[in-house]
Amino acid sequence: MRRQGPLGPPPPPTSPATARSMKSNRGRDTGPELRLRKALRDAGLRTFKTNFTGAPGRPDIAFPSARVAVMVYGDFWHRCPRHRLPLPKAHRDFWRRKFALNKSRDSRKRAALRTEGWEVVELWECEVRDALPSSVAKVAAAVRERTLMRERGGSG
Repeated sequence: MRRQGPLGPPPPPTSPATARSMKSNRGRDTGPELRLRKALRDAGLRTFKTNFTGAPGRPDIAFPSARVAVMVYGDFWHRCPRHRLPLPKAHRDFWRRKFALNKSRDSRKRAALRTEGWEVVELWECEVRDALPSSVAKVAAAVRERTLMRERGGSG
């Protein structure tokens, strides 16, 4: 049975290869998320939760005690601004709407997290792939800063 969302039924795949590719896409535990989580553990940051339901938007990685949420965005699905990936050639109207809805949802999640006092660290798939140490440093800095704020009695 095909899933339906606000876009209606997804368009039919244009080839068996496209069908296999789309079926293999994951919403959680993606390659970039797994690489980042391993690197965070290796860096001594082990107190995180994955796909944390205790925060708005179910962040990919969350440090609840520091109130730091990490969102790892796929370059294709969330439209990495650095790559300016072209739209798929088939079903362009569907994809335009799909990507616009994804970006809108990302924006709502960020706003809800910040409203509830969370620091949001956004990382792109390409950042995790090409600059993993820098990605880990961004997360570590946010966790360290928020932890210090909380220890000093800040509202954090």
